[in-house]
Amino acid sequence: MPSIHLTTVIHAPLLRVFDLSRSITLHKRSMAHLKEEAIRGRTNGLIEYDETVTWRAKHLAKTRELTTRITSMQKPGFFCDEMEQGDFTHMKHEHFFKEIENGTVMIDIMEFGTPYGVFGKWFEKLYLRKYMRRLLEQRNQIIKEYAESEKWRVILD
Repeated sequence: MPSIHLTTVIHAPLLRVFDLSRSITLHKRSMAHLKEEAIRGRTNGLIEYDETVTWRAKHLAKTRELTTRITSMQKPGFFCDEMEQGDFTHMKHEHFFKEIENGTVMIDIMEFGTPYGVFGKWFEKLYLRKYMRRLLEQRNQIIKEYAESEKWRVILD
């Protein structure tokens, strides 16, 4: 089962980083190159515990939909979203936040699996893990950019 572990240091207050990470609006901006849109469930604002969002985007030459639910939340230190429907066999994304002297450490741990047996495992290893890691890194860079500047006010004010 592929796992991605990212650590991002953001020079901004914990609550700001936590809320930007839950922002549907900011997520859409971070995935604009894929024309990703929220089509059902929570489609803007800050996603909360037990809410769902269905995303539609073009990935790997195909338009796909992914529905996730926030299955756990302990503000402002943690939340977890898990796939309810989508192309993976399973997907779990844990988001951890820790206050440090000069800002916040944000840790992402994502696990996912693909169907198609041996071919799926091969695809995960050769391509999909790197692809998913790049998407998370792009998302985190946008969160960092907004949190460390005044741009966050457009999203959270």
